[in-house]
Amino acid sequence: MVHEAGIQDRDGAKLVFLVLMTVLTTLLIVWADGGYAGKLLDWVKERQWGWQLEIVKRNDDMKGFVVLPHRWIVERTFAWYGNYRLLAKEYEYSTSSSQADLDLVMIHLMLKRLAR
Repeated sequence: MVHEAGIQDRDGAKLVFLVLMTVLTTLLIVWADGGYAGKLLDWVKERQWGWQLEIVKRNDDMKGFVVLPHRWIVERTFAWYGNYRLLAKEYEYSTSSSQADLDLVMIHLMLKRLAR
């Protein structure tokens, strides 16, 4: 989900969760990084949707680069986006156009994998 840059990530996450609850009825766990901890965890619990928000944190004793469980999936997806010139720069005037661009790229990626 694409939203305006002026919206904090935690507030934007609420918008995403409101959409997820209507679309993904079998969702059990949502993994997020430490930036989403705090009041958002309580907000999700209050909704009683039947799934939980789990924060994937980096341990204090970790030194250097460490691949954290589940978070690499997001980074891999961003790397895939980097292969599309359409997403190299943000030229769109509306968030709906940006969302459509991301949808097109993901549809293309899925179709390429189906064709293998």
